[in-house]
Amino acid sequence: MPDHNADTAPRRQKVQAAEVGTDILTALAELAPATSLSRLAEHVGMPASKVHRYLQALIASGFAEQDAQTNHYGLGRAALFVGLAALGRLDVVRLATPHLAQLRDDLNETCFLAVWGNCGPTVVHVEQAVRAVTLVTQIGSVLPLLGSSTGLVFNAFLPNLETAPLREAELQLPAAPSSAALTQQMSELQHRHVQAVHGLLMAGVNALSAPLFSGDRRLAGVITVVGTAPDFMAEVDGAAAQRLLATARAISERMGASF
Repeated sequence: MPDHNADTAPRRQKVQAAEVGTDILTALAELAPATSLSRLAEHVGMPASKVHRYLQALIASGFAEQDAQTNHYGLGRAALFVGLAALGRLDVVRLATPHLAQLRDDLNETCFLAVWGNCGPTVVHVEQAVRAVTLVTQIGSVLPLLGSSTGLVFNAFLPNLETAPLREAELQLPAAPSSAALTQQMSELQHRHVQAVHGLLMAGVNALSAPLFSGDRRLAGVITVVGTAPDFMAEVDGAAAQRLLATARAISERMGASF
C-alpha cells in the first residue's frame, strides 16, 4: 500500500515554507522602508541564519531587495506590484483613475492619487503631464506629512491616532511649522477642502491637494495636482483649485459621500 504520510510530508514542508516567507514579507512591510537582518530576525522571532536564507529566495524572486550601501533589506518591485494590484481593487483607485486622467487633460499638469500606507501618504496612481516630470510623482513614493500638500490633507482629515506618531516626528525637524500655525492651517483646510503649497517639497514645484471621502465620511485618499512655476502657480482660489475640488467632489459622490 502507498505511504500517504510520505506524500504529505513534502506538502507540509512547502506550506510551512510559504508561511515563513509570508511572515518575513509582512515583517518587511511593518519595518518599511528598510531594516537590518538582526532587527528583522528579532521581529519575526527566528534565527538570523534562517531569515537570511528566506531573504535570498525573496530577493531572487523580486519580492525583497538589499541596499548595497547599508545592507538593509526592504520590499522589492514584485511586492510593490502585488500591493498595487490589491489597491487597484479598492473603489477609490478604480473610481479616481478616469477622473484624474480628465483632470490631467484639462489642466495639462501632473495629477496623482495617494492613500494612507504603513509609512504615511503613499502615491498609488499617477497621470503624468507630457511636459513635466517631477521626482515627487513616482508610484510608491512616500510623501512627508507636514512637508507636502498631500500630507497636510491627510493630517487635517485622518483621525489623530493615525497621524500623531508621524506628525510628532516631523514637528522635530528644523523647517517644521509651529503647533499654532499647524492648527490654523488645519482649520482653514477643513473649511475650504483644498491645500496649496509653493516650493515646500521641492524648489520651484507647486501643488494643490484635495480630500476624497467614502460613504461613511472617512478620508479615502487625496488627489493632487503638481506643476512647476511660473506655469503652475497653485492659487487656492484659482481656476485649477476649483477644477480640482470639482473632481474630488465627483469621485467622493461616486463613493457615496456628500462633499
